[in-house]
Amino acid sequence: MSDYHYKFEVRWSDIDANRHLANSSYVMYCAQTRMAFMNSHKMGLKELTRWGIGPVILHERYSFFKEIYADQTVFVSLEIAGMSDDASIYQFVHKFYLPDGTHCATAEATGVWIDTMLRKSTAPPDDVLEVMNEFKSEHVKTLTRQDLKDLPFKPENVEPFHKRNTFIWKKDKEQQNEQ
Repeated sequence: MSDYHYKFEVRWSDIDANRHLANSSYVMYCAQTRMAFMNSHKMGLKELTRWGIGPVILHERYSFFKEIYADQTVFVSLEIAGMSDDASIYQFVHKFYLPDGTHCATAEATGVWIDTMLRKSTAPPDDVLEVMNEFKSEHVKTLTRQDLKDLPFKPENVEPFHKRNTFIWKKDKEQQNEQ
């Protein structure tokens, strides 16, 4: 297994009202780490476009252990924690560390590769499979379609809001009050 880390300098704009790293910044840091990883391993946007594929995150979750503040340096690691046999399904684990080695948070992102023309999941080319195999964790899990079905949230379609008569424009409400 290889180690991959991406370094961030925490900016003022990455901080929330509680003066620590905002939840949205954790998401952006993970996404940037994945894209930097892909770029550095010849799987960047140029290659993805040529192959006609793209990574799609279906589920992400986080655990937080220690606050990260503005002007701190943070390293975000990347490893492959799960992958289907053909690598069409994958799971990344990211860990957030301070320079002294303090583990601040862990994130897990589960996703699939899609064919960008058909908009359906697909297996990536062998070039991607090779890199993913190199960065597998020691305890990598073999993922299947069932793992995707077992994700905690399911779609719950509802009647369109504009057809439910539950949405009233403020102007309409004022007009009703005048009558």
